[in-house]
Amino acid sequence: MNFGPETEEADSFSIMDRAHEVGINFIDTADVYGWKEGAGVTEGIIGRWFAQGGERRDRTVLATKVFGSMGSWPNEGRLSALHIRRACDASLRRLQTDYIDLYQMHHVDRDTPWEEIWEAMEVLRHQGKILYAGSSNFAGWHIAKAQEAAARRPFMGLVCEQSLYNLFVRDIELEVLPAAADYGLGVIAWSPLQGGLLGGILRKDRGGSRRLQERERSQDTLGRERARVEAYEELCESFGEEPAIVALAWLLRQPGVTAPIIGPRTVEQLNSALRALEVDLDQATLSRLEELFPGRKTAPEDYAW
Repeated sequence: MNFGPETEEADSFSIMDRAHEVGINFIDTADVYGWKEGAGVTEGIIGRWFAQGGERRDRTVLATKVFGSMGSWPNEGRLSALHIRRACDASLRRLQTDYIDLYQMHHVDRDTPWEEIWEAMEVLRHQGKILYAGSSNFAGWHIAKAQEAAARRPFMGLVCEQSLYNLFVRDIELEVLPAAADYGLGVIAWSPLQGGLLGGILRKDRGGSRRLQERERSQDTLGRERARVEAYEELCESFGEEPAIVALAWLLRQPGVTAPIIGPRTVEQLNSALRALEVDLDQATLSRLEELFPGRKTAPEDYAW
């Protein structure tokens, strides 16, 4: 998502090259990233990276998304059959590839019947344009409804859900994670640092290195949660690891989570994030994290007997 708006194209190429060097083979994007309606800025950068050759595309598990508005006319957004078909073809052109490994619905479309959505996805799969379908920002009952509708066709349905999940925001533990586990879906967690709040925001602020955008995005929450963030950063310091690394390491060990999605703006940030693969959080640290950021039980036990 940062490629284009935050990171220049050449630097984006370097980040992806470095990812391949260290064995990261999954790249997640969306047609709306770049935030210029209809332009597909970030997809275009990834496509030009693929075009350099060197087996870049063959070595990548490529995920992109459909739903967001790509224009002002009807069927230029959401999940109608026409928009799904047109959006996929446009993504393939920008990404300079003939197939997408994981084609994700960026949000649930409550106005389009699942029969229409799945028919459109089936056509794309039969044409070889997508291999798998996924969801993002679905509730647990959306996953169940999607999977049951797919089973009636029959069709493979969803293979992955992408959800907001981090120490601060643990709501998917109620129903999304249990639904994903029951239906055999992978789960990839977006915003693992909650907009920078879990990335050492107070220390960076004291050092004058925090970006203006992060400050504006996190200011309101930080005002309410300063004491908890301070306690978190103190815990990380006592544990001897950077706050961002602890947050990523915590996500890596959560049941049902395939991986967190990181959004490095520089190669240095990518290299730093790799440290999370080596960190083994001890029980005392895990217990303290649970005290600071209480989790949720599976529904309905979370709120009923």
